[in-house]
Amino acid sequence: MTLKADTTQRREMLVTYLKSLRDRIISGFERLESSDNRFERTPWNHHSGGGGEISVIRGDVFEKAAVNWSGVSGDTFPMQDGHGPFFATGVSLITHMKNPHAPTVHMNIRYIETAKGHWFGGGYDLTPMGFPYEEDTAHFHRVAKEATGSYYEEFFQAAREYYYIPHWKKERGVGGIFFDHFNTDDFEQDLALWQKVGDTFLDAIIPIYERRNETSYTTKDQDLQAKLRAHYVEFNLLYDRGTKFGFQSGGNPNAILCSMPPSAKW
Repeated sequence: MTLKADTTQRREMLVTYLKSLRDRIISGFERLESSDNRFERTPWNHHSGGGGEISVIRGDVFEKAAVNWSGVSGDTFPMQDGHGPFFATGVSLITHMKNPHAPTVHMNIRYIETAKGHWFGGGYDLTPMGFPYEEDTAHFHRVAKEATGSYYEEFFQAAREYYYIPHWKKERGVGGIFFDHFNTDDFEQDLALWQKVGDTFLDAIIPIYERRNETSYTTKDQDLQAKLRAHYVEFNLLYDRGTKFGFQSGGNPNAILCSMPPSAKW
């Protein structure tokens, strides 16, 4: 695969941004934890080019959280194009909280190039595990709206449709924003919006965790949390495009399955 110099520079710029974002998010999460609990990082290589790094913490606040970066390339794009070289890079994260009153949050931003062009994707969404608080939902969506401006309603509706669990006939959580195959033919404008989503993620979730992590809870609350975590597992394994892309592109199973909770109940 021969790359033009400007394409190489663009990819390097995107990877640099994503790794910096990953580091900022990890630092933000670690500030909520006791000093003894830190993310453990594990690098991995992709068979056709590139690789990534898994970052996982199991602590007193985060029962399990993963903040992963990847940047992979290959000769055959595994999804809808079905042929030709590709490059894909992104940051993806998931949290599973010790306290049932603290919601699970997911965030992903990604960039993909194929022989047919390039596009941005991503978003973040909130999933209370049995205890939805109106003020938390309002705050989360307020930050998302400020981040995406005129695109908010489109991305909000896309999240409602994407994070829907057909067999339970319900949304996975209280929504958020989601966009895919985003390309307006203005790379700088698209990049700015994509980075805004990444840069505002901590603003969307940290105040919620600061409110909920000290809430008292019972074993009954934990039981409900475990049952709703099962719905989360079902969505990620049956419907999530990122999971499918990861496996079809020959990604690291440990990185792909970091989204799974430490425990669930059926």
